[in-house]
This record gives sequence, structure tokens and C-alpha cells, in this order.
Amino acid sequence: MKLKFLELREDYAKILFEDVKPYFVNAIRRTMIADVPKLAIENVIIYDNTSALFDEIIAHRLGMIPLPTHLDILKDCEDCKIHYTLSKEGECTVYSGDLKAEDPIWNVKDKNIPIVRLLKNQRLILEAEAILGTGKEHAKWQSVVGIGYKYYPEIEIDMDKCDLCHDCIRQCPKNILSIKRNKLVVNNMEECSLCKACEEVCTKNAIVVKGNENKIIMQYETDGSLTAKEILKEALEILYKKYDELEKALGL
Repeated sequence: MKLKFLELREDYAKILFEDVKPYFVNAIRRTMIADVPKLAIENVIIYDNTSALFDEIIAHRLGMIPLPTHLDILKDCEDCKIHYTLSKEGECTVYSGDLKAEDPIWNVKDKNIPIVRLLKNQRLILEAEAILGTGKEHAKWQSVVGIGYKYYPEIEIDMDKCDLCHDCIRQCPKNILSIKRNKLVVNNMEECSLCKACEEVCTKNAIVVKGNENKIIMQYETDGSLTAKEILKEALEILYKKYDELEKALGL
């Protein structure tokens, strides 16, 4: 298997897998969703809440706030718990940035997630405790967002049949087809969504669109708790251990 980052940012990755089968890429996808650990608030002690929201709703909103997860620190700590405090009085909006960690390295990165609106003289005072968990337990422990994959697109153009009518260009939702030097060309093959709109509109049967099952493009975003690269690395390590355990259990 070969792996290449087509695009990589802290919160987004687009990866090309080559010499691989769909079931293996799907195993990576499922591992990233269900098994990669991250921090999330699990226990909340509310000392004072005179806002319009019930305690349970406040606790749920706190649980869904992405927290920075330093796995290199947490993996060496059994039963690690990160403590947060929050104390606000209105009139104001309480944001995720109002959560204060014992150690600044655990402070929330996205400080603009609204929790509740406080009117004049309303208060919210609480303590919260974050623990490691995985997505198979609850969505709040899922660090990957909008993950999906597709076969690598291949567009074959028969210029002997093509009459440069422009119909396929107008029909393509990705705007990846154009005419250059009296030839129909694909500008960015990887952007093709395999919808086959261009193939269907071509009355001359000059275009064939198909996906390469041995080359797969995966893309995903993160909620900010881990970087896109960290999530992939952790998922591959987890999957490797699972395959290794299975091999030993089968006596291979």
C-alpha cells in the first residue's frame, strides 16, 4: 500500500491510497470514527445555574465542546482526568473559552462556541471533568468529521468521436472539463465526483467515466481535538494491533 497526502492542514486531510482494496480503506475509516481516543467532558458539578437552560442541557453542551487531546501525555497516565471550572454572571453569553483548565495546555482552542445566554443577574458556576473515550461509546469522543472516500476517477475521452459541442463542459458540476487547442481535456481529475453527468449527456459516446478500485481518495475534517495527521497515525496503529492480535489468535 502506498499513501500520499494530496492536501494536509491541521484540521483537514485528503489522502490518496494506492495498491489497496476498498475494504481496507473502510477499516481505516471505521477505526478513525470509532476507536481513536480523545478527551471530552463526562462529569459536571453545577453549583449555581439560574439560566434558561436545565442543568442536563448545559452538561450536554459542555460534553460536545472539542478539547485539545495530547495523546502522548494521556497514554502514559492511567485514569487521567482533566478538570475545568467555569464561573460567569450576566448579562452576557457564556462561551467555550470561559472554561478554564487547571493547566493551560488543556484550554479549549475554539473559544467562540456558545454555551448559554445569561440575562442580568443570572449565573452559571460549575466544575467539569474530562476523560478519554472513543467514538463507539458516544459521539462526543469522535474526533473525525465528515469522513468519506471514493475510487480514484478515470475519464477516457475519444477525440475521434468528440465534436467539441461543449455539452459535457456545461453539465459537469465540478467544472473540470475544458477545451484547449481543439481538444477536450480534464483539468483536475481528482476533483471528479464520478457522477457521470458528462458521460450521460454526450450523444457521441465520446466520454467514459469510471473509478479505479485499487486507488482510493479519502478526505476528512477534524473537530480540532487532534490534528488530521495525528488521527490517521493513531488509527493505523490501532488497526495494526488489532490485525496482530487476530493473527496470533488464529495461530498464523
